[in-house]
Amino acid sequence: MADESGAAEEGRSADELLDIVDEHDRVVGQARRGEAYARRLRHRCVFVLARDAEGRIFVHRRTADKLVFPSRYDMFVGGVVGAGEGYDEAALREAQEELGVSGLPQPVPVLSFLYETPEHTWWSRVYEVTCARPVDPQAEEVAWHTFLTDEELAARLPEWEWVPDGLAAYHRLREARGGTG
Repeated sequence: MADESGAAEEGRSADELLDIVDEHDRVVGQARRGEAYARRLRHRCVFVLARDAEGRIFVHRRTADKLVFPSRYDMFVGGVVGAGEGYDEAALREAQEELGVSGLPQPVPVLSFLYETPEHTWWSRVYEVTCARPVDPQAEEVAWHTFLTDEELAARLPEWEWVPDGLAAYHRLREARGGTG
C-alpha cells in the first residue's frame, strides 16, 4: 500500500524484487525493479483488460511519477510480476489494486508475448476480466479514468499518447479476437 508521497512510492517500486527470465520465460535470476529497467533485464508483466458490466473498457492515464511511461494513457491495468509470484496471482493482485476493488473474479489469460524494444524487454501475459463493481482506482497509479466502448477506444487510439507496451498488447488481443474487441 502506497502513502501520499509519490517519491516514496517510486522508491518502493524501484526496490521491488523481480524474477529475471530468459527468451523462453525461464527464471535465470533476480534483480530489483530499478536495476531491471536500468540494465534492460528481461522480466515478467501482466496486462488485464477490465470491462464493466456494460462491456465498456477501463481506460486511464498513468500518474506522472511512474517508473516507465509516466502520464500516458493505458487500456490495461497490470504491472510487473514479483519474484516467486505467478502470472495469474499477479494479474488478480494488480487488477484489484489498480481498480480499487476486492473480490474481483480471477482474470482469464488470453495470450502471451515477448515485448522488446531497445529500452525494454519483458514477457507479457494478457488477461481479461469483468468488474461489475464500482471502481475506486488507486491514486498512486491512476491520474484519471473512464470506461469507453470499443468504438470510443478505437477513436482515441490516434489521438492520445498511449503506453507502447499496452498498445502492442491491445493490437495482439484484437488480432487474436479476429479484429474485434
